[in-house]
Amino acid sequence: MARLINQKEVQELSSLEFFAQQVVEGFITGLHKSPYHGFSVEFSEHRLYNSGESIKNIDWKVYARTEKLFVKRFEEETNLRCQIVIDNSSSMHYPRENDGDKNKLHFSIHAAASLIYLLRKQRDAIGLTTFSDKIEQHFPAKSSGVQHKLIFHELEKLLEKNSSELNKETKAAETLHHIADSIHKRSLVIIFSDMLEDNSEQLFSALQHLKHNKHEVILFHVADKQKELGFDFENRPYKFVDMETQEEVKVHPNQIKETYLKSISEYKNQLILKCGQYKIDFVEADIHEGYKQILLPYLIKRKKLY
Repeated sequence: MARLINQKEVQELSSLEFFAQQVVEGFITGLHKSPYHGFSVEFSEHRLYNSGESIKNIDWKVYARTEKLFVKRFEEETNLRCQIVIDNSSSMHYPRENDGDKNKLHFSIHAAASLIYLLRKQRDAIGLTTFSDKIEQHFPAKSSGVQHKLIFHELEKLLEKNSSELNKETKAAETLHHIADSIHKRSLVIIFSDMLEDNSEQLFSALQHLKHNKHEVILFHVADKQKELGFDFENRPYKFVDMETQEEVKVHPNQIKETYLKSISEYKNQLILKCGQYKIDFVEADIHEGYKQILLPYLIKRKKLY
């Protein structure tokens, strides 16, 4: 039976304002700051009048005080362009208990659906990219109703395939480089991924590429905290199977737990460090907390900060 997104449930977060942290570029007057300046919306600063230009924007009150001609400079407010990126590699289908109903991909899809409702309410342009070992779908950001329906249709399709996708490796670095090259206007890029990439240096380079192109980046690091980060297994032999390569290892968890925890902790700390250096917002997303419990505090924090 196909799993459908509970539309009423994901709309519960849509009343929160989602302001972009940095200057973004858009095309419809809305909530977010644009780097372009005009003479129509919100006062920003004064500049000296240049001979020959229109006098309609001269601030005569300042002239009365200083006997110098200054022009009012305004800052346009504009909508946000947001590209949502979802990792659909096989590792995102973990854990596979309960027919995949509460795995990392399930979490990511519902969190993304909540953000789409929120952004749509603000008339923001929304795009969607899904990837595994290659880019599977890529829809550039648009604000039309047709676009929203198309994106939700793709999310529904992902849920339908949620329990059957195996042998798809993670190529996050290639995808993020492609997005950095294909988005030509400043945007907000929201990534949902466990970031389990073999080559961490290539991954960090791709994240840096996005920031170099002046995009704001939010990374939701999606994980099963208890199992993947804490390696909390019973004291008995297990057969561990790599969901991306199908490689098998029979081992007692206690024999490798210390080494595993050290390795995964070092990688996660390095990822957090790089995100801090690149000014990327890193959000820990434990799937067992539920997407609402992750999104709500984060959105409230952003509203207070920005």
